[in-house]
Parts: sequence; C-alpha cells; structure tokens
Amino acid sequence: MGNFLGKINFGVSKDRFAVGLDIGTQMIKLLKLKINKDAVELVDFAQEDAQLDPTEVLKKIKQAHNLDLVNVSFCGPQTVIRYVNFLRMSKSELAQALKFEAQKHIPFTLDQVNLDGEILKNDLPDNKMLVLIAALKKELISQRLKVLENSGLRANIIDIDSLALVNAFNFNFPKLEVAENKSVCLLNIGAAESNVNILENGIPRLSRDIHCGGAAFTRKIMDVFSIDFKEAEQIKLQPSEDKLNKVKASIENVLTNLASEIRTSFDYYESQSTANVAKIFLSGGGSKTLGLKEMLGGHLGIPVEIWNPLQQIKMGEKIDSLKLNAFSHQLNVAVGLALR
Repeated sequence: MGNFLGKINFGVSKDRFAVGLDIGTQMIKLLKLKINKDAVELVDFAQEDAQLDPTEVLKKIKQAHNLDLVNVSFCGPQTVIRYVNFLRMSKSELAQALKFEAQKHIPFTLDQVNLDGEILKNDLPDNKMLVLIAALKKELISQRLKVLENSGLRANIIDIDSLALVNAFNFNFPKLEVAENKSVCLLNIGAAESNVNILENGIPRLSRDIHCGGAAFTRKIMDVFSIDFKEAEQIKLQPSEDKLNKVKASIENVLTNLASEIRTSFDYYESQSTANVAKIFLSGGGSKTLGLKEMLGGHLGIPVEIWNPLQQIKMGEKIDSLKLNAFSHQLNVAVGLALR
C-alpha cells in the first residue's frame, strides 16, 4: 500500500496501462487508463452486478476486457486509517518506527494486519511531522486475493477506498481554491458504506467509514411501497411525480442519521484543527438519490456538489459517452486506483 498519494509520472517514455477494479457490495466497477508523457486517457470501462457469484463475474470481466493485473481496494471495519504526529525523521527511520508507534493507534495486533505509513507534512511545529498510518486485516486481503486468483486475475496494488478517492480528487482538482482556514470533505456514498475524508490543501486530515449507504435508502423505500429491491432502486433514482414526496419522506430518517454521523466527524476534526469544513464533494452510487444533495446540504448547512472523477481525463475513441455518463459518478474509487 505504499506511495498512497503518489503523483502520475508524465515523464514516462512509452505508454503504460493501469486498471482500477472497485469491488463493491452491489456493483463491480472497472476502469482502464492509458498513461503517457502528455496525458491520461480512458480506454475501457465496465460495470457489473456484484450480487451474483463474484468469481464468475470477475471471470466474465477478465475475458471481456483482456485483464491481468488490477489495482483493488477495501473499506469498512477491517481497514484503519489514522493521522498521527511523529517526531521528524527520514522515510527509512519511519519504516523502522512505524510498527512500534502504530500499535498505539490501531485496534488490531500487528500480526493481524498489513501495515504502511506515509509522511504527509514534515514541517509541523516542535520538530514534528504528520504521518498517515494505514492498516488492513490480512484475512480480508487473503480472501480478496483468492477470489482474484480463482478468476484468473492478479492484484498489482492493494489500497483503501478513502485513499483512492483522495488520489482521484487531487488529480482532477490540482489547483482547487479554498479560503484560508477552510477545508473540504469528500463524501462517497456506496451501497453499504459511506467514506468521509477531510482535506486541507489537498492533504487528508481525517478519514472515516460510516456503516450506512445507498442500500439503506432503498430498503426504506421497499418498506414504504411494499416492493422488491430492484423496483425500489429505480424509484429511488427516478420517482414519478406522484411518488416524489413520499420517497423523500421515506429516506429522511436514514439521511438524518447519516448527516448526524458526518457532523460528528466534522466536529471532531474541527476540534483538532484551526480550519473548518466549507464544502462537501459528493460521489458514489447513493449520490444520485433524487434530492439527496439538496437535503444533505440542508441538514449540514454546507454547500454540496457532485464531482466528476473523469474531468481531467481524455476520452478514448472507442468510449461510449452516453453509457459512461450513466454511472460516471460511481467511478471515483476506480479512477483513484487506476491513477496509482
């Protein structure tokens, strides 16, 4: 998981390709980029239902898109990200110190996890530096690698969803202007989990997974209208006019709980920082729930914007733009993985 926030190397002498494979609880998203000395180009993408046999779905993706090495990521309670102040030291010294310091900050024993760290800022007061510590349960990685292996795929890079999101955002907004003492939040609403990431000048300062996502909205709609999950998903995204108010009312309770968790994250961050969150950049399948952006902004009193993870990426000649636009808001993690 090294080089979490590594930049794209535009100095490469010949084209190279990278594949981001975002394996969610509802959908599997694939994105393939061609990276050369001048630009990053989208050459292939796909989305498949993840609720079927994942091995068979990945076999289908491998064959249809001629894949081998893929970059994958994880989220949820078996992943940990912490931001910790260390005494200033070199990268080699950090590698030695990490395993001793990390045990103070992660809820697992070191033999249970794969551990990594990255220096984010080395100019803090009192001879300190800010270090990102990331840990992933080995059991979780082993399970995913086995599924990939059975599908004929190999993992090139293993990452965490939140860090892939930061990577994609910083690539697409390299010169984002934010007022002094202000920060931004990346909120990715997946099916089962929502990722909260707070950035100061492009540097992550807080990352948290909330166990609430778009499927919770869908289940509420199922209960209210007495319909199955598939039909509820359709109504959630495109309700008829006569059902619109009832849909909004049905998701209000879930949204209130989600907004409360987000506000708790903001309060904790702002208690530790001189900055406060000025804007939310929204992504993920749940972001397209009709009215959610406006309702979330109303709950939190902060502007909310859906961001495009492909705005700085050139479209290849064979890309079906209409098909891509239908779910581009779900590709943020996959883009960040491919950019690694």
